[in-house]
Amino acid sequence: MLTRMAERRRGNSIGPEGPGTALLTKTKPRTKRPSMYRVLLLNDDYTPMEFVIHVLERFFNKDREEATRIMLHVHRNGVGECGIFTYEVAETKVTQVMDFARKHQHPLQCVMEKK
Repeated sequence: MLTRMAERRRGNSIGPEGPGTALLTKTKPRTKRPSMYRVLLLNDDYTPMEFVIHVLERFFNKDREEATRIMLHVHRNGVGECGIFTYEVAETKVTQVMDFARKHQHPLQCVMEKK
């Protein structure tokens, strides 16, 4: 009886289940999307165009036509986007490209930037 009176004083209604009952909703936690990073190739005057095409095919799974298009964009504009990835994937690709270029004695630069 005291509970019902206290509920009425607070302006709360008494539900069919008795005093102090309420409907609780369960909320799902929202998963935050990971930040994405652009992987970019930078132009230089020494790395052969064919090597750049090979890098795009090997590390970024580009077909010959798209690899050639990206390579020409890098050549004409100084920089070109290879793809957009999560941080870990972008970092791995940059490292792979840089190691591969050094192994073949090319000064090709590959960098990543937050999108």
